[in-house]
Amino acid sequence: MAKSPEEEHPQKAFGWAARDTSGILSPFRFSRRENADDDVTIKVLYCGVCHSDLHSAKNEWGFTNYPIVPGHEIVGVVTKAGKNVEKFKVGDRVGVGVIVGSCMKCETCDQDLENYCPRTIFTYNSLNHDRTKTYGGYSDMIVVHHRYVLRFPDNLAPDAGAPLLCAGITVYSPMKYYGMTEPGKHLGVAGLGGLGHVAVKIGKAFGLKVTVISSSPGKEDEAVKRLGADSFLLSSDPAKLKAAMGTMDYIIDTVSAVHALAPLIGLLKLNGKLVTVGLPDKPLELPIFPLVLGRKLVGGSDIGGVKETQEMLDFCAKHNITSDIELIRMDYINTAMERIAKSDVRYRFVIDVGNSLTQ
Repeated sequence: MAKSPEEEHPQKAFGWAARDTSGILSPFRFSRRENADDDVTIKVLYCGVCHSDLHSAKNEWGFTNYPIVPGHEIVGVVTKAGKNVEKFKVGDRVGVGVIVGSCMKCETCDQDLENYCPRTIFTYNSLNHDRTKTYGGYSDMIVVHHRYVLRFPDNLAPDAGAPLLCAGITVYSPMKYYGMTEPGKHLGVAGLGGLGHVAVKIGKAFGLKVTVISSSPGKEDEAVKRLGADSFLLSSDPAKLKAAMGTMDYIIDTVSAVHALAPLIGLLKLNGKLVTVGLPDKPLELPIFPLVLGRKLVGGSDIGGVKETQEMLDFCAKHNITSDIELIRMDYINTAMERIAKSDVRYRFVIDVGNSLTQ
């Protein structure tokens, strides 16, 4: 007979979980494994609220295994370190992102691309090597193999820096891989949300000219005056869209809703690159003629491996890049999820787990 989540492992844990497709989260008692020789036990202080947490809680992607404790933008402090762990010690400030495991021996793992490993273990809604479920950062503590734990820079705010562990690496990785880092080149950022606003900041740090592409006219002042974008393009204005055709070297598309790709492809110069990182729940239509006639590229990208995520954190610390956040208590999470569904947050909720998760 299968054991309950509270009885599977020796360490008692507490968090908030969704039990069904309503996505409503409520207090949840479960258990974590004992800290092994290669493990780090972390007291969770802050956890960002990613849009994928909402998708997963409501089973909008179709593979949620309830109960689910979301959260993969975790910042905390080490409380235990196994005897084989040399990189971390008790008291260190650390981060945990989207993944907590992989096979560690395939070609992608050997290239520090654990996020593309066929046996990737996600921080929540996944299965550990022992076939028990993973539970995320909406909880008081977590146990993680040291390979997947990140040093969190001392000069990076732990609350505003937490979303970088997903949002930051999601835009940083494709910028590096697709060569979207050459100073003076023109980057378009489609969508000004949790991913998009960080893309603007990282793009400017790389020395790019950055234009925010949005269907919301009210975001122009926010994009230019607050976030530092060079310009704003209203995608719902056909005349402005036409005038901007063929002006951008790259576009990073962060939009998670179903949308047309043709206008974005049209904005690219010859040899331009459109990289999508949003995850709409339905397929997008891809027009081929403008790709062929303009020798343009459409690509995609998933987060990044542990090495690159550490590189991103250090880059953001150097350039003073954090996410714009609204800090919330754990018991506000269901209201926060409703607001995320309405795009009513600028630009990321972060749960003050250490000060508000009470049993």
